[in-house]
This record gives sequence, structure tokens and C-alpha cells, in this order.
Amino acid sequence: MDQAESPSNAVVLEFKEDTALTEMMRLRVSSLQRSGQKRQDGERLLLPHEAVYRLDFHIQELNFTRWYFSLTGHGRVTITGISQHWTPDLTNLMTRQLLEPIGTFWRNAVDPVDSPLKCLEADMQEFGERIAELAKVRKVMYFLFAFKDGAEAANLSCSVEFTPEK
Repeated sequence: MDQAESPSNAVVLEFKEDTALTEMMRLRVSSLQRSGQKRQDGERLLLPHEAVYRLDFHIQELNFTRWYFSLTGHGRVTITGISQHWTPDLTNLMTRQLLEPIGTFWRNAVDPVDSPLKCLEADMQEFGERIAELAKVRKVMYFLFAFKDGAEAANLSCSVEFTPEK
């Protein structure tokens, strides 16, 4: 999925961590813990191994082409799209705002470090197409990245390629 050459008019967008939003979501969790309160019904709290990433669309009429991802070492990374538009008041994330399908790629601990990453290709294809569809009505889209089984954000590079619609 990540080896072919890009067409000359390709648009490659890199997922970038939104550190401010991630931190605000972590503060919500710690605030609830300190005060002994429970989350709202249907609220999705950020887990310690998750971070919020974003894609910024400079062009909005796009067709999905392919994913580019690399992970040093082993582990599993799950990417979940979020339908929510975040506002400065930082409304809470609700589970109903998480999109399907999710993207997952991994390398098992027993796999050689230079082995290609594994993924559920049909889900990744559909996920990429869904992102392109949502780009038509958005300038920014947010994602939850979950790092498991030894995967770390510092060892990840993830981007998605589109071609502009004619």
C-alpha cells in the first residue's frame, strides 16, 4: 500500500498531532478523576495511549489514492476518524461522533523489524475514501490515534495520498 510511485498531481497530507487538543482532553480526564465525577453519558474520554491528530485540507475536492505509513519497531496503531468539528469551548467528545471503519496497521513482536506493516486493506481503502468524502465539506478533520503493543508516536510516520478531482 505504501510502495508505489505518486502521480505528479498527487496531494500527500501528513497526520499531525494536535498537542493542544490532546492536552485539553487529558485535562478533562484528570479533572474528572480529581473531582470524583463520572463522564457524561456517551462521552468518550481520551485514554493514556491515545492522542488527537489532524489533517488540514487545502484542497477539498479529492479522490483517495493510498496510505503511507511506517512504524519503527513493532506495535499496533489504530486510527479512528471523528465527525466532530472542535470549537474553542472544546465540547466533549461523544462516542456517536467516532466514524467507521477504523484504520489499523501493525507489526507483531515476532516479525523482523524490516518486514512490511500489516493492515486490513479493505478497511484502509474504505477509510481513505471516507476521508476524501468528508474533505469536501471540511477544512480540518480530527482523528484519534491509539498506540498499543509497543507502538509509540515518535516511531510513527503516517500520511494519506489523494488526487484532486478533475
